[in-house]
Amino acid sequence: MAETEEIKVLLVDDHTVVRSGLGAVLAISDDLKLIGEASDGEEAVRFCERTQPDVILMDLLMPKMDGVAATIAIKERWPKIQIIVLTSFKEKEYVEGALKAGAISYLLKNVSAEELVNAIRKAASGQSSLSPEAAQVLIQKMNEPAQPGQDMTDREREILALMVEGLSNNNIAERLFVSQSTVKFHVSNVLSKLGVTSRTEAVALAVKHRLVK
Repeated sequence: MAETEEIKVLLVDDHTVVRSGLGAVLAISDDLKLIGEASDGEEAVRFCERTQPDVILMDLLMPKMDGVAATIAIKERWPKIQIIVLTSFKEKEYVEGALKAGAISYLLKNVSAEELVNAIRKAASGQSSLSPEAAQVLIQKMNEPAQPGQDMTDREREILALMVEGLSNNNIAERLFVSQSTVKFHVSNVLSKLGVTSRTEAVALAVKHRLVK
């Protein structure tokens, strides 16, 4: 996007005073144009149906439809719209949920006016901005050891759950209405993906890491 082109911005927050403050920040930048406000996610989606903004400043916790759900809905229909989550929450589940939903940036509401304006401009150009807290969450996630069994299929998890119950291959075959050879094949895959050599080890690992419900 050219620097001289106006960036159309939509504000989504259930607090009127927050939207008012954000509107004042946008007003001081000639290249940013506030084209609308919404008090919840549903209203934001309806607005996008009428007019697609370039960038959305999205709160997370709102009535009717929260920011994550709204982000998913908007990105599915209008993938070119860039969404900046602007929230008071820095917890891991919020950061990961928002970015997984498709938000390009994650900022806290204590961000300075200059930082917010720069983040909007970067988002319009397809570049991300993260608060230090959000960046730390991503760094920690990258350094976390991989959860065992992440690559198991739904059927293999089902087999593992029955193993945890103490069922034999024959019992599992009867429960699932499949052949014993099919069960044996799945059990072998489960052991391989968990990196263990016995059913006992597989069950112990499943219980330790809560791999099955």
